[in-house]
Amino acid sequence: MDPQLLEFKTQIAIRTSSDLRKPDKHTRKLLFYLFTSTRGGFSRLRIIALLLQQPLNTNQLSQHLDLDYKAIQHHLRVLEKNNMISKIGQKYGITYRLSNFLEMNLGALIEAIEKLDTKINHKKTYI
Repeated sequence: MDPQLLEFKTQIAIRTSSDLRKPDKHTRKLLFYLFTSTRGGFSRLRIIALLLQQPLNTNQLSQHLDLDYKAIQHHLRVLEKNNMISKIGQKYGITYRLSNFLEMNLGALIEAIEKLDTKINHKKTYI
């Protein structure tokens, strides 16, 4: 498994401990789509991993991830639209944290990480 993905999976496992509940089909489908089927899935997963540790604003996320501010804004809009994160504050003082919905479905996020790892490390062989 990719070391960064393994670290994300470990963080989530520590956070949830024995509190994993079985996600419904639609939740799994949404998480798989957001984190494995789109181009920005890995960046969104990195954002979620940072927000697991503490709430951060857009600028802090941009600095931690070494990504463009506008790219972070885009990913945050996508995550917020799909109820993965929630905002605290207004205008430039906005900080982001994991939504209650995602907190309750971290087990499905672990499955999405495993699927992303398979997708990244899958080598096509042609006969």
